[in-house]
Amino acid sequence: MKRITRDSLLTLEAYAKIRDDFRQQLIAHKKPRKIALGNNVTLIFEDELTIRYQIQEMLHAERIFKETEIIHELQTYTPLVPDGCNWKVTMMIEYPDPEERAKKLALLLGIEDRVWVQIGEFESVFAIADEDIERENSDKTSSVHFLRFELMPEMIQALRQNATLRMGIDHPAYSVSVDSIHSETRASLLNDFTDA
Repeated sequence: MKRITRDSLLTLEAYAKIRDDFRQQLIAHKKPRKIALGNNVTLIFEDELTIRYQIQEMLHAERIFKETEIIHELQTYTPLVPDGCNWKVTMMIEYPDPEERAKKLALLLGIEDRVWVQIGEFESVFAIADEDIERENSDKTSSVHFLRFELMPEMIQALRQNATLRMGIDHPAYSVSVDSIHSETRASLLNDFTDA
C-alpha cells in the first residue's frame, strides 16, 4: 500500500502550482467513494489520495511549514488511510436546518456504532468508531464520525469474487440499508485491500 510520508508531501509552493488540478482529480476520485445511507447520512471511504489531499489542504490553508507542525498533521490524518484489510470511513450526518439537526443528533446517540457492511453471506461487520477521540456526549452525537470496518481475508476474497456488498445503519431512530452498490464503487473500494 502506498503510504504518506513527510518526504512525499509537497512544499507549500509546489502544492500551490498543482492545487487546482489535484482538486479536480480528487473530486473525480471521491465520487464513487461516497455512499448515501438514506437522506441524511453519507459515508466517505477514505484512502491514500483523499487523506493526502486533506493533509496538503491543511498545510496550505494554515500556511504550515514548520517541521513539527507538519509531523503533527501527518500523525493526525495518516491513521485514516486503510491498512490493507479494512475500510476507513468518514461518516457525515447532515440535516441542513440547525434546529432539526440538534434534535436529530440527540435522537441518534450511538449511531456510529450501528453502521454495518455485509459481504455475501458473511455476518455483518459493524464499525469501530472514533478511535481518536470521543465524538459524542450524554446529550447528542456528533455530526462527523470516523469509522473502521475490519474485514476477514475470506470476506475480501469473496468480494473479489463478486460477492454482494451491502451497507446500512441499524439504529432505532435511523434504520436504512443499501443493497446495491454501484460497480464503480465496488472497484474503487477493492483497491483499499492489499493483494493476498
